[in-house]
Amino acid sequence: MPVTTTSAAVHITPVVLKTFYKHTKHKGHKVKNGDTTEEATDDLIYDEAFHIVKAFIQLGTRNKVESLQHFTNTHVPAPYWAAVPPVRIPMSSCNKAADLIIKWFDPEDLKQIVGGERWWQIRGLDGIDAEWVTEKEYLDDTKPPPGNELSDDDCDILRMDHLETVMLYVHGGAYFWGSINTHRYQIIRYARKFKGRAFAVNYRKAPQYPWPCPLQDVIAAYLYLTSPPPEALHKPVPSSKIVFAGDSAGAGLCLTMLTVLRDLGLEQPAGAVLISPWVDLTHSFPSVMHNASTDIIPPHGFIHKPSTLWPIEAVPQEGRARVIPTQTNPPPKPGHADVLRPSDERLGEQVEQRMQASQGEALIAHAGELTEKDVKTQAEMHNETNGGTIRPERPPQKQSTSESECLAFWEPKPPKVLMNDPNDRPLELRSQIQLYATNEQLTHPLVSPILQGSLGNLCPLYIIAGDGECLRDEIIYVAHKAANPKEYPTREGTLKDSPRQRENVAKFQTPTKVHLQVFDGMCHVLTVFIFTDSAKYAYRSIAEFIKHVTRYSPEHLEQNPFPELHRPPSEISDPPSPDEEDHPSLEVPSGKKSPPKDAGKRRFRPDHDNGTRSDVELYRENESKTKLEVKSGDVRFVPDGSPATEDEDRDIPGVRMIRERVDIFGHVRLMEGEEEIPALQIPPSEIGLIKEDPVRRWLSGQEKWDKKYKRNAIKAERRRRHYEKKAAVLIAHARENGLILDNERTAVINQRASLPTAMSSTSVGNVECDRRWGPFDLESEQPPGSAIAGRRDTREAVALIKKHIYHSAPATHRTVPRMSTSDAARAAFDPSDHPFKPPRQSVSEEQVHARIIPFHGLRMWQGLISYFMRKSSKKAQQGKRQALQTLRTGSDKLKNAGSSHSQPKGSSQSSSTR
Repeated sequence: MPVTTTSAAVHITPVVLKTFYKHTKHKGHKVKNGDTTEEATDDLIYDEAFHIVKAFIQLGTRNKVESLQHFTNTHVPAPYWAAVPPVRIPMSSCNKAADLIIKWFDPEDLKQIVGGERWWQIRGLDGIDAEWVTEKEYLDDTKPPPGNELSDDDCDILRMDHLETVMLYVHGGAYFWGSINTHRYQIIRYARKFKGRAFAVNYRKAPQYPWPCPLQDVIAAYLYLTSPPPEALHKPVPSSKIVFAGDSAGAGLCLTMLTVLRDLGLEQPAGAVLISPWVDLTHSFPSVMHNASTDIIPPHGFIHKPSTLWPIEAVPQEGRARVIPTQTNPPPKPGHADVLRPSDERLGEQVEQRMQASQGEALIAHAGELTEKDVKTQAEMHNETNGGTIRPERPPQKQSTSESECLAFWEPKPPKVLMNDPNDRPLELRSQIQLYATNEQLTHPLVSPILQGSLGNLCPLYIIAGDGECLRDEIIYVAHKAANPKEYPTREGTLKDSPRQRENVAKFQTPTKVHLQVFDGMCHVLTVFIFTDSAKYAYRSIAEFIKHVTRYSPEHLEQNPFPELHRPPSEISDPPSPDEEDHPSLEVPSGKKSPPKDAGKRRFRPDHDNGTRSDVELYRENESKTKLEVKSGDVRFVPDGSPATEDEDRDIPGVRMIRERVDIFGHVRLMEGEEEIPALQIPPSEIGLIKEDPVRRWLSGQEKWDKKYKRNAIKAERRRRHYEKKAAVLIAHARENGLILDNERTAVINQRASLPTAMSSTSVGNVECDRRWGPFDLESEQPPGSAIAGRRDTREAVALIKKHIYHSAPATHRTVPRMSTSDAARAAFDPSDHPFKPPRQSVSEEQVHARIIPFHGLRMWQGLISYFMRKSSKKAQQGKRQALQTLRTGSDKLKNAGSSHSQPKGSSQSSSTR
């Protein structure tokens, strides 16, 4: 059963009941044993929500990748109190972003590592889906001038243009699922907290659109804000008024985007909020293994039921295992990014290129599927490599045509795994382990930003992590690496392979200002659990950071980018809220009338929590604690900086890093010293290496899935052959009806005296000049195996080809052919196609719009959040009333005691006698 609202409900309901039983039993044991330790899961609401999210993600691994993408990219209407007008970032902004990425890369690296400069620019939509987000009460009341026939959404964009502060939000989802729909409720909450507007981007997702496709899209979103095209309704937003924000994979994209802007000398935003950033796709830190039981990440990582899309090898060919003991000694440096097992023609070309480039020197040292005794242990390989020159094991010889020696020359060689025992023979990956990038690309600094040569000279960063999440160690490390560029260097292997990274080490040594907070007991992306004290404080702290860095000048922020150290403290106004029970429901029930037009301007919302122990009060309390930390000298200062003297009218300047932990009630405390944090003791040489334990954990799950879904894998392979034939027929019919590409025009004209003039006039689409490339322009490209642009064996790939032929032809097409009657008739009976309109594109890019308004699972989750908020608020209100009652009772007792002591002795006796 695919991922649907029904399947999610069926899968999650037993989890809810089981969690309730276990929670009650656990709490009983704690009370019986007198255990007073406090855990995040002591709160039943958080315990239930944690297991609901974890169960849903595990449900996704038992289904196809496309199914999870479809479910999480389904359009869900926004709550009535929010203004959420959609926009489409045009191709012109996408092209500007592509030019920046091409400029960042060395031409040879672009070809060898990325696979070319064209394939990742190919997309199905005519731009990128995005949306503006704010609350309706923040909209300007001015109306557009008469005569302008604008839609309500367009009017909302104009009415929010006066809100200067903009949060560019990049959603998470492991780079391959999630959307602006899954994160909209959180984004609305952010916009309300900092009283501004947000801009959310629905970037293309892997594996159909792997790295660097998402990076291009988020950069395009930033350029769309700062340099809007003529058709955009918003005014240019200064970079000083923009803050990047993202969670998980989205936070990793934000950090990568910052390094690209820095390296190219472009203006960075005022700051960035990184929530549980995924910055190391090699999983080289210990918490990936140690925190598996306390996080929502699936136990074996993101493995999925086989489909035409994923895994690339649904059935391992020729009986080859996905991971094997290595058959070679250290391979050549990474190169081509397209396939793990090339064709015979590609093998010959690669060997010839390598032999010509190096005259055969020392290359045979790596060649050949060596015999068992010739393959070295890990320690021997390292010693040999570290010694400098790798000597040939046999004398150079002429080019061999044997497949084993050709494969040894082939780049990229499947990477080796760092073993726990250095005397073991290393393992070698033969299957792609991450959906976002090929194995060889995982160590690139734009894929795993923790491997950047330097993270200095960036805008101020506010970084938060959960102490129970798998990514905790890499988050702590990347925060310290940014704040202390010299103390946390990048491993030599990364610098050796990249001239730009070597330059960055010397060029960017100014410490980045960082506020790091690690929340006790919390899992990955703690802001999902809005109703917890930890999340309430996090939302308020993020909002104050955004307001601070966008309010003051760069000179001021250079001295103090931390709102906690601002003097006098900035004002925080948040309207009070009555009991959550008195609030309207989160969603308007289907079939009922919408709320009144002025309902969106009410001074309270279903997610308000201010009537209780408010986030403002909590923030103020923590603000005071942070200032005490500074006075005690327990925070990092810039070189030659020193704690400020006591002055209530001046900021505390010179602080470069604040390091804090936050307990389950939202209270901050000082983080332990760097020497006490295990993640900071890992040598740079081991960071960014694929290690044995995560590989074996992934492999155990993948092998289990290979066995469990073997029939599905075989069926997927058959479906791939079906779509390959369908694509071939589609292209052949297009050729017959007049498809001519730019590089074929001269040859065609020589063959035909004249071309039919009605060829374009009877077609259904046009050539779009801003669409640079299409699926037929990849002759010199090597896209990764999962990339939709280079495939012909999936439904989505066929839809992409059809769109580029008949509807949105790239500039390299000279004609848009007629669609044959037979093709149009077949499309009419295909639910995913249309005879006259473009076929539905990949669900990793295009939102799914349901024909009938359903009670979608995303609405269900928002409803649960609203329920949890009400329950949490109600419980807090009861606690507050009990506390007040206790105080009153105690006060009354003191008064009575005082009055009794003041009475004469006789009166007391007479009273008692009566």
